[in-house]
Amino acid sequence: MALRITGLGEEIAAVTGLPWNQSLEEWPEDPALAEKRGISRHIVRLVRATSAEDAPVYAVKETVSEFANREYKVLRELTALKAPCVEQIAVVEGRVDTTGEELPCAIVTRFLPYSLPYRILLSGSVTAHDINTMANALALLLVRLHLLGFWWGDCSLSNTLFRRDAEGFAAYLVDAETGEFQKTLSDGQREHDLEIAMFNVAAELEDLRLSGVLYPGMDPVRAAEAVIRRYRRIWAALKERQILDPKDRHAVERAMRQLHDLGFAVEEVSITIDGDSQMLSFQPRLVAAGYHTQRLRELIGIETEELQAKRLLASFDRYRARNENSGLSNTESAKKWFIEVFEPMTDRVPESMRGRVERAQMFHEILENRWYLSEQKGTDVGLEFAADNYIEAILPYRRDSGVDVITQ
Repeated sequence: MALRITGLGEEIAAVTGLPWNQSLEEWPEDPALAEKRGISRHIVRLVRATSAEDAPVYAVKETVSEFANREYKVLRELTALKAPCVEQIAVVEGRVDTTGEELPCAIVTRFLPYSLPYRILLSGSVTAHDINTMANALALLLVRLHLLGFWWGDCSLSNTLFRRDAEGFAAYLVDAETGEFQKTLSDGQREHDLEIAMFNVAAELEDLRLSGVLYPGMDPVRAAEAVIRRYRRIWAALKERQILDPKDRHAVERAMRQLHDLGFAVEEVSITIDGDSQMLSFQPRLVAAGYHTQRLRELIGIETEELQAKRLLASFDRYRARNENSGLSNTESAKKWFIEVFEPMTDRVPESMRGRVERAQMFHEILENRWYLSEQKGTDVGLEFAADNYIEAILPYRRDSGVDVITQ
């Protein structure tokens, strides 16, 4: 039986050198990577392509050939649609061990940097705000997938990875084995996905509660219900008709801004005026996720999460207001802000501590630290002072996932 690896051309060389003639259970795993691995019904390992510390990290999952090829195809389509998901790398078939015994097929995905599974996040030092923002992130992920016509079929915390996104979280689909695309999802299909999500999330949190590691006072069922309620609120804002007061000159602008605040650009909208009551009817027709991310990308060319982009844009807007007579265009001002404000702050980090926190997230946290220190001292401490204090007092206790490091 010949080993067959099908996948992204530029990645094939990296994964070819992995020990495919050994069962995945026998693969050595770096403890630092092992803690980032969530629970799965399959055998999963996180591995580096080479022994170098900065080598690409891949997630390898053993499964059957039919499921591996199907998931690879689904992830490829989701990635092409810019959905929040891990990127497919390869399917490995025809594996045999040194005795000639057949081994399971494997699917390889790129590990999502600066991410952690829910068990680690909810077992650590979290607040009620963290829990609410995790629920919001999972709900938003499901909304975005449904807008693309994707039925997940197994929405759960275990099949999701979370990354810090300013004061909140961003959620990414990890396992697409049960998912499928439709032209559009019916209300019944969406409700079925919500029922699955409700059951899975409640069961996973109950398991944490029984293990004694769940955030104190957190009720698994109520937390799962919060995800569903948040989903319904977002879906209603994006898809349902709003009746506006025609005498309010800013009503349409506010309705558009509400969608922008949710992180969605409005690509097409229908506005009608009732002949009798003269009431305005506002109906989003076509929306696209990543409003702030896209705006920041167009201005500066950097990739961030949505809330991070919103925070960076707010910093830039304040910078431009202070320099409104500069005569520079918006794009020129944005590049100047990036060179004069963003880069100098993140470049202050010593080489030994770089990579602990993603740069856009770090800049947000420096801004937060500036506000906190200024409140303490009763005066603006300035960005440089806040950055140096952050590097000295906060960053040493952080790691690349964005959660606190427990020191001995």
